Amino acid sequence: METSSTDAETGDFAGDLAGLSRRLREGSTTAVKLTAAALERIEAGNPRLNAVVTLLADEAMRDAEIADAELRAGHWRGPLHGIPFGVKDIFDTAGIRTTAGSAFFRDRVPDEDAEAVRRVRGAGAVVIGKLHTHEFAFGPTGDASCFGPVRNPHDPGRMAGGSSGGSAVAVATGMCAAALGSDSGGSVRIPAALCGVVGMKPTYGRISRHGVFPLSWNLDHIGPLTRTVGDNARVLTVLCGYDERDPGSVRRDPEDFTRELDLGVRGLTIGVPDAYYFDHLDPDVDRRVRAAVSALADLGATVRPVTVPGLADLAALRDAHRTVISVEAYAVHRQRLDADDAQELFDPTVRQRLVDGSAIRGWEYTEALRLLWESRRTFTRLLEDVDALATPSVAVTAPPLGQVETEAAGVEETVRWALTRLAVPTNVTGTPSLSLPCGFSRDGLPVGLQLSGRAWSEARLYRIARALEVGPDSTAVDARFTQD
Repeated sequence: METSSTDAETGDFAGDLAGLSRRLREGSTTAVKLTAAALERIEAGNPRLNAVVTLLADEAMRDAEIADAELRAGHWRGPLHGIPFGVKDIFDTAGIRTTAGSAFFRDRVPDEDAEAVRRVRGAGAVVIGKLHTHEFAFGPTGDASCFGPVRNPHDPGRMAGGSSGGSAVAVATGMCAAALGSDSGGSVRIPAALCGVVGMKPTYGRISRHGVFPLSWNLDHIGPLTRTVGDNARVLTVLCGYDERDPGSVRRDPEDFTRELDLGVRGLTIGVPDAYYFDHLDPDVDRRVRAAVSALADLGATVRPVTVPGLADLAALRDAHRTVISVEAYAVHRQRLDADDAQELFDPTVRQRLVDGSAIRGWEYTEALRLLWESRRTFTRLLEDVDALATPSVAVTAPPLGQVETEAAGVEETVRWALTRLAVPTNVTGTPSLSLPCGFSRDGLPVGLQLSGRAWSEARLYRIARALEVGPDSTAVDARFTQD
């Protein structure tokens, strides 16, 4: 993995947000030191990896100084106080350009922060920059943007994934301690898996999308990317809350998503689907994910195969997802697509995908919406007998940049489909899915385990993921950076 060296005194991000927060409050480090370390890593790694598209060095140092002054005065905002934080470049940031990875918006400067940005700033986080996104967040590969491709930190010749690839790379390399992403078809979980970090797509309606450039109103989710499971739970706790400005926002009581972290998995039941999710996988992905599932059994969970009624025909959910996202993305961009003098501003592959949405008939879209909403009503009931499903996050490891077709277990498919096919079902159902690292392939590329659960069960997913992350002897086992 490519990082610059930084010792504890200058702000190493080893450990978790709780440990960093404790050091900040004790005075053994400062927000200025942490921010300086993040900026050093960006300077060292970003020319090769292209994760940060707008660097906020001066603003970040100023905000870090304010955070330190507040800490000295005894005012602690919580575990994000003074922590370097990255923001995907589809989230509005007041006075700071927000481009959505497109030449259309290269110089667009919003007047206010997106609600998610407002929340992390209010929690004391130090925003260090805007992070790379696939153009208009419409792609899983991360290689279509007016800023060029984002590159995988484990092998810069390979994809980091999309569309939140910049967020995953920045977290993986210590350019920031946590980052915001969005997920309409796996766009948090795919780069998390390919880069070896933790990414959560929470229940639809958990986090306000106000101020986030839309891709698909019925599929868009906001989620955090972090290095550890506990960090992810802490960031999600900050992000959640009802917002009347987002029509999809759901009113829920506040939750502390760390509340189950240390309870272990004894007494829980993990379901392993007997079809679809384990079809034609890269052999290393299959091996690592099955090893992780076996480890859950060793830790005391009951692991059993499941056939989930209603999801047996996951191809129908896949097709519904494709229909809904295509139609709604076309609706977002219709006027730009119709402007004769603006065609060259689109990435050609993104433009073609957007244009394809115009050919879908109204009855097809209506049928897809019906399936989407039926699946959201029934999925929780269908999982009453298990606490989570354990599956691969992505069917393959990071493909080479520019690759269009791939093969796994003798089956050829497009790279785009290989990256997304295991992620899209829970975008359709709106239920939570978490990707966490579960080791490396034989050639040193990360593999992700996906845990999916009932609506509003994020704390339970974090509990299961944390048990794997910590291991059987309560000593942290960092499988993300362990190779055969």
